[in-house]
This record gives sequence, C-alpha cells and structure tokens, in this order.
Amino acid sequence: MTALTPLRNIPQSNLFRKGDVFVLFGELFGRGYANGLINEARQAGMTIIGVTVGRRDENNALRALTEEELAIAEANLGGRIINVPLMAGFDLDAPAGEPTPTDLLADMTLKSWQDDKLDWAHIEKCREVGVQRFKDSVAQVMATLDSLIPDGSNVFFAHTMAGGIPKVKVFLAIANRVYKGRGDRFLSTRALLDSDLGRLILKNFDEVTANTFQYLIEGSAAIRARIEKTGGQVRYTAYGYHGTEILIDGEYQWQTYTSYTQGQAKMRLERVAEAAWAQGIKATVYNCPEIRTNSSDIFVGVELSLFPLLTALKRENGGAWADEQWQACRALLQEGSSLESLIQTIDDYNATGVMATFRNYAAWPMDNSAELADLMIGTSEAITQMHVDRKALVTDILSALVLEGTGPLMFHETANPAAPVLWLSHDIIAKQLNALHR
Repeated sequence: MTALTPLRNIPQSNLFRKGDVFVLFGELFGRGYANGLINEARQAGMTIIGVTVGRRDENNALRALTEEELAIAEANLGGRIINVPLMAGFDLDAPAGEPTPTDLLADMTLKSWQDDKLDWAHIEKCREVGVQRFKDSVAQVMATLDSLIPDGSNVFFAHTMAGGIPKVKVFLAIANRVYKGRGDRFLSTRALLDSDLGRLILKNFDEVTANTFQYLIEGSAAIRARIEKTGGQVRYTAYGYHGTEILIDGEYQWQTYTSYTQGQAKMRLERVAEAAWAQGIKATVYNCPEIRTNSSDIFVGVELSLFPLLTALKRENGGAWADEQWQACRALLQEGSSLESLIQTIDDYNATGVMATFRNYAAWPMDNSAELADLMIGTSEAITQMHVDRKALVTDILSALVLEGTGPLMFHETANPAAPVLWLSHDIIAKQLNALHR
C-alpha cells in the first residue's frame, strides 16, 4: 500500500519552454483531466503531439483514423497526432480464427452471468496477443516520435489511458445495479468481482489503466537516452485515483468513492511509477479528486465529494473570487433551495456512521453495501433535485475548477517531482485556484 502523500505547497519549478515537446499518450475525448495539462503545455509554447486509440470497423478490426477523423482529432488536440492505433486492452483480441474474450461473454445473461465460466487458458492467449499488438504499435509510434523531438529538448509524456470494460450488453445491466441500484435492484461489488466476468474485467483494467504506463516507459527508452545524453530531461505523468482529502468536520480528511472497481488497477499504476522512480526515471502518478466527466457519470454519488471544495476555497483565503464561485453555484439552485443547505446536507452525509466506515485507507478499495447505496444514491438524487436544470449542476462548475487547478499543479510539480505518487486534494486545489485568480 502506497503511503498517503498529498502535495501541500504550490510548486514553483519551471522546466518546460518553447521548443520542448508534450506527448499525450492517450486520445483526447471531451471533458477530462487531460485538458488542464494540455492548456499548460500550450501556454508554455511546447510542441504538442498526440496519439490515437484508432477505431473499429464493421468487423471489429482495429484501424487508423481516416483523413477526416484525423483532422477533427488534431483540431481538438491542437497538435499533430501520430496515426497508429493504440487501443489498449485485450477484450477484442485473439489468435487468428479464434474467439475474443468479448465473444466468450456474448451468451452471458442476467440470470446466468454469476455462474458462467471462462476458459482462462484461452483468455491468457488473447491477452498475450493484445499486449504484443499494443507493444508493436508503441514501437511504431516511438519511431515516428523520435524524429519529431529535437536533441536537448525537454519531453513531457502524459499518460491518460484508463478503462477496460468489455462492450457487452449484460454488463450494462449489471453496472446499473452495482453503481446505481438500491433496494431490490442493489448488487454488491463482490458479486461482480467474484464472478469470471469480474475477473476478466479486472485483468483488462490492469492492461488498459496500468500496464500501458509501463509499456510507454519501456517503449520510449531510446528517446529518453538520446534526450538525456544531449542535455534534455524526460518526465512521465499518469492520472490516478486513490481517494481524496476533503473538508469533513472542519479538517481535511481522506475519503473515497465506493465502489471503485478500478482501484486495484490504479494501485498497480502507482507501483509502475514507483519501480520507474527506483531506476532514476521521473515518473509520477497524480491521484486526482473526484469530478464529473463523460466516463464518471455512470458512478452515481461520485460527485458528492466535490461540494466541500466550495468551503475549501474560502478556507484557503479565496476572497472575492471565491465569493463569485459561490454565487455562480447558488444561481443554479431552485428558489427555496440554498447553497448553505446543500453543503449542510453533504456535511450530514459525511458525518454518518455508514460513510465513516468507508474512510478506511488501508482497506481501499472496499466493496459497496446496500446501506451505502441507499445513502449515497439517495443523497445524490436529493441534491440533483435542488437544481433548476438537471443538465446544469453545481458539480459542473466545481469539476471545471478542479480541472483548472490540477493542470498547473501537475505541470510545475513534474518539473521537479517530490515523489512517484502524489495526491492532489482539495486544500492544494483551492490554494492553486485562489493563486491563479488573485
């Protein structure tokens, strides 16, 4: 278990400048943490280069982007994209002519999935095919990238790959019960993880979320050696999640969203960074706060940890700007629903014995419970109903603020990182935001 190491002071180091290269190792889709880091790289005048996960054709074969898709992706990134498919995971890989893991899941139903068994020897062959495919693609990407990075420049590799849930209908129904179910519709995390379906998902999480960071570090070894030999420096970052310190009962305390089924993979990601660090490679996983993104919206209740950021902004000397954020959030609530009462609801929620039970860092990631689901999902729905528009939420504002704060924190800390694993909690996010808006 990695020691909890929150970043406490705003980093002041500057390393990256015009002519240096920022490499986004993962495709940019919609709103998410990567946007904040890219903004910092752009402001520093760095050359921005990205990759693509590719696309699937009608037969599920992986392909590069079309000219039109590439143009759209490059416009979105604001830089060049190396058009070699870097789809991570092995759920759609198999030896030629044999079924993929996704094929093996096709016959699972809501009635049968907990008892259905998989051929693990075959799954392992599929995993090996997927890993080799990915590593071969990384080698192609690095060969092109090598020609785009000048001697003596500094290079920032930002790993953003995560996920790994196979696209099968049965899992959508299961996920709705695990992450959104209450009462008769509740399903425990343990029921999923103890099944063969759950074991497969965990293996795929490892490949997508964690092992790709290792493949990036290994695959860029020649570039790293050349850059360091010619006077430049190379840094690696990855986005982790391992709970967040937020204000609870007037103090910053660690808490987490439960159930976070990618938790084991995120800890594996931390171990990759720690192993690289031990070899003298500056690789840092930044464990970032809970926010609402396109991918996190399935996790009902993950947004509840965001609300104490409003109190943190004031506590960390936010002044007039912090007051403006309160007003912007207040404007989204229905008449008769105050922001103060919303925050009190969150304080009461965090003060319950149920939530206190899950603030167990050493036991992370814990399985969910029916009591937790009732409380968390019920609180989430009650707060959503306080808004004028369900599509314009206080958590949209707060998520954008977290993204704004994490960008400069990661960018400057990575110039001279203190550790291979760091937490960006609400205190440092609030300090950074207040400093940006003074």
